[in-house]
Amino acid sequence: MIMRKYLSATALILACLAWASIGARPATAQAAQSSQPTYTMQEYNSFQACQAEKDPVSKMNCLDGYMTKYPNSTLLKYIGPLYVQVCGQYAQAKDYEHAISCADRILGLGDKMDVTVQLQAIQLRIQAFSASFNASAADANAQLTKERDDAALAVQLLPKLPKPDKVTDEQFDAQKKQIAAFFNSAIAAADFQLKDYPGAIAAYKVVLANTPTDALAEYRLGLAYMALTPPQPLDGMWAVARAIDLKVPDADKVKDYLRKTMINYEQPTCDSLIDGQLNELLQLAQNTPERPATYSIPAAADLLKIAQSSTIVTVLQDLSGGGDKATMTWLAICGAEFPEVVGKIIDVQKSDAYVDFMVYFGATQADVEAATTANMDVKVWIAPNPNAPAGGASEIPPQPDVVRLDKGDPIRFSGTLVAYDPSPFMLHWDKVKVDPTIIPEKGKAPTHRKPGR
Repeated sequence: MIMRKYLSATALILACLAWASIGARPATAQAAQSSQPTYTMQEYNSFQACQAEKDPVSKMNCLDGYMTKYPNSTLLKYIGPLYVQVCGQYAQAKDYEHAISCADRILGLGDKMDVTVQLQAIQLRIQAFSASFNASAADANAQLTKERDDAALAVQLLPKLPKPDKVTDEQFDAQKKQIAAFFNSAIAAADFQLKDYPGAIAAYKVVLANTPTDALAEYRLGLAYMALTPPQPLDGMWAVARAIDLKVPDADKVKDYLRKTMINYEQPTCDSLIDGQLNELLQLAQNTPERPATYSIPAAADLLKIAQSSTIVTVLQDLSGGGDKATMTWLAICGAEFPEVVGKIIDVQKSDAYVDFMVYFGATQADVEAATTANMDVKVWIAPNPNAPAGGASEIPPQPDVVRLDKGDPIRFSGTLVAYDPSPFMLHWDKVKVDPTIIPEKGKAPTHRKPGR
């Protein structure tokens, strides 16, 4: 459950509720009478009988009987803590059903119970609900709605909470922030499961305003952004990245989830390019709670548009120009296949398995003829590729005949762009198939024909 992490933090989060209830009962009849009580001895003796009862069921029956018999007793402010005590007994025994009904009994008494008692009852109810809620129950939505409404009531009551004695204003304000975060977390958890994502987002933002380093709230905020209709993936990914920076539980799994989310959002042809973006996002989100309006990553539709309009000429121009344009273009075309690429061989580097043709490609024939340095590394396999998957039908068959191509020869090929170096600029190709008509026949000298455009 989303709220489960708060179960172990009760003493810290709601300490001031305990402070406020300290000394909230008359210890003896003599002490009570010395302050000129406004209740009868019969009322007091009935109160004492309830206070002395140990069994939670008997104690609850005693308290209910007292409330029926003395609905306007001045001792009601001492009855409330006894009700809370019963609820706590049920919760400690993991009898969550009775703990919830006990808390509901207190809340049903309304203003007859003071603010501190009502807040304690809601606290116990939230904890019991978190530990026992069954999302597959027939009335699950009704239960969640009641949970949310009670937590919202606590938020409304919180400003009325009296400050305990011997507690500074600064201490009290700090403690109330923790309490507000607790109750708003319950609201957010219920809204999230009710699929009221705008409500969950609003509540999680209140949680983070009061407890800025709450990694789990940040993570859940990100999930809520991405579950909106329509989703807000950029805000969602930013929040998840910040949760990772804040050391959310299972941070490695959350980081893997974020990476997959970015891949799904962009759908680049080379997944490895996401790693750089992911690292950048984690760095940016580390000290900035809200996503800046200037931060963005391209969506799949943006990259598809670039890919559909790209040619080898525009690719060379965009990549060699650097900047954001180069980044976007490479995201769109990395791993893409290009047919009919032509150029001039500047150099040849041979091995037993493949030949690297260092090729120059230019926008005009004059550029190609004048070139003396390469801007493309074209790897052509002349033996079976040992790294190819077994039985891979899509693998290009080796072309041993390409060894007859030499410096100065034209080359025409289709292939896959696998990498590029910005400086000195170099495109790297693999899965290359050279046009066999450009390869000199065995035993004949190359003609150094000009490649077709």
